[in-house]
Amino acid sequence: MKYLLVVLFSGLLVSCNLFASKEKKMRKLVEQEMRDINWNDIDSYPLFGNCDETQTKKGQRECFEQEVLLHCSRSLKEFEFVLLSGTNPTVQVDFLVDQDGQISVLDIQKDAAIDSQMPEFDQIITQSLKNMPPLAPALKRGIPVKAKFRIPIILNTE
Repeated sequence: MKYLLVVLFSGLLVSCNLFASKEKKMRKLVEQEMRDINWNDIDSYPLFGNCDETQTKKGQRECFEQEVLLHCSRSLKEFEFVLLSGTNPTVQVDFLVDQDGQISVLDIQKDAAIDSQMPEFDQIITQSLKNMPPLAPALKRGIPVKAKFRIPIILNTE
């Protein structure tokens, strides 16, 4: 009887060590996987309702960019901006699409002359992006993630 209890108790101690080593192995595998993930790349782009989620990644990107540029273009057409020639008409807009699909403007880079000729330009672009149609966020391994983007907007000059 004593022998049976010693064997049973030893078996319990050994089995606990087996679980601990499995946990350690699993933790190491997860840590290695986390190191191998390219966090600067997303698996799928943010998508508007009319973009096809079954498209290739490149197709998703093109649809996303076209929709953003089309929306900004429509917003800017409501205003009559006139830039004097000699002004660099290219504006770079950096924005973030968060894990809930909300857009926020991070930075707007433009020629200083645009500020003097159109002081309300930043506000119009910011409002235009905030008024975008509903957007599904970018995905990384099936999980919604934040993603930064930059779009060029080229303004017409006289």
